[in-house]
Formats: sequence, C-alpha cells, structure tokens
Amino acid sequence: MPIEISIVVPVHNESGSIEALVAEIDATMTGCGRPFETIFVDDASSDETYMTLQRICERVVHLRVLHHLNNCGQSMSIHTGVNAARGDIIATLDGDGQNDPADIPSLLKVLADGAGDGVVMVAGVRRKRQDTYWRRLSSRIANRFRGLFLNDGIEDTGCGLKVFYRSAFLSLPRFNHMHRFLPALIQRDGGIVSSVDVKHRPRSTGRSHYGTWGRLGAGLIDVMGVIWLRKRAKFVQIEEHIKGSKND
Repeated sequence: MPIEISIVVPVHNESGSIEALVAEIDATMTGCGRPFETIFVDDASSDETYMTLQRICERVVHLRVLHHLNNCGQSMSIHTGVNAARGDIIATLDGDGQNDPADIPSLLKVLADGAGDGVVMVAGVRRKRQDTYWRRLSSRIANRFRGLFLNDGIEDTGCGLKVFYRSAFLSLPRFNHMHRFLPALIQRDGGIVSSVDVKHRPRSTGRSHYGTWGRLGAGLIDVMGVIWLRKRAKFVQIEEHIKGSKND
C-alpha cells in the first residue's frame, strides 16, 4: 500500500530522547490506520544519536534513518527528509521530545478539512510553553518581530509541529533557517496556513541548540531576505483554450 504520510524529524545530539519519540510516533500513526513512514535525519551528531537510530531501525519497520556526514542545520535536515519522503503529506516535529506526536492526527484533520479552501499547511501553536523564562521571552520577541515585518498572522512560527503537502514545500526557495519562515513562504505562493493549539512538554534530556542573541541577529537578516522574496513573487493567471470548447 502506498505511503500517504511521512513524519520527518531532524535531530542533532538527541540520543537520550529519540527511542521514546520513535515509539510514540509509531503508536500514534499506527492508530490512525493510514500508511505512513517515519524519517529521522541525523545532522552529523557527535553523540550516540546515529548509532541509536540504526539500532532502533532494525526492529521498527516504519523507520528510515538518513545521516548527514557534515552538520548542515535544521532547515537542511528537514529538506533532506522531505525530499526523500514517499508520502504526499508531511508532518514535522522537533527531535527533543517537546512536541507531542499525539497532536499529529488533529493537524492532519484540519489539513484535510481545509483542502477545498486552499489550506496547504497547518502549524502548531504552543499555548503552554514548557521552557525557561528566557527562552519563552526570546521566542515571544522573535515572533513579534517576524509578525511586524511579515504580517503572516502566525503566532508561533518556532513550533516544530507542522503538517503540509510535500509538493508545496519542495516548490519553496531554499535557504538556511527557512524552517522558521515556512508559513510566510507558503503564503507567498498563494497557499493558506491554518493554526492549531498543540501541547508542549518539558525537555527531559539534552539541551537546546539555539543561542538567543545569535538567533535574533540571524533572524533580522532572514526577515529582510523573506521580505525581498515576497516582493519579487509573481502570480501567473493562465487561461487554456481547448479545441471543441464553447468558444470555438
């Protein structure tokens, strides 16, 4: 039976969380009754992440493991996974275990229900962030900053839990940090993005890979780039003449 849904999880030095996360994804998606695969993309981890994934892969039939030989970042890891995916629908979530895979079915339903209205992506919104005060503050500042300049109507672009159509993602311009701007880029191409409240769990192992000030500095440059991309976008309207139509 053809794969319908591909779950893409980028990971870097997350050896302590991945075994439980694989099991949760497998249980949730098996319960959905739709053919799926799970793709973990290891971004050149320096810990036991890749070896742990290889071991899990021997007993979990739905799991595929891809490995970057050099560290490329989260956006490239997501692109690697989506490019290799066999499903027409993609679900992404972070590899640290803070996103709850049990939320995926509700996002899939919103995507399916909105297909006729042009919904291309459904983005998770973390209402009760289980992070330190400093991380919540920096995320709030980043979201307001992006919202001010991009006006994309998305409250929480940093949430890793999203579902979207593979073809829509692969048509987007590719650049480092693009995962933070997926809703705005989807809208640039004429797609509609819906939002759904999702759970957020405390990080049980490992540590965050993002520094606040470096993240904000890179975000300023990235926002300017996305603004430029949106201004340069052109929408082509096409009318096709078919022989034998009423106009003949």
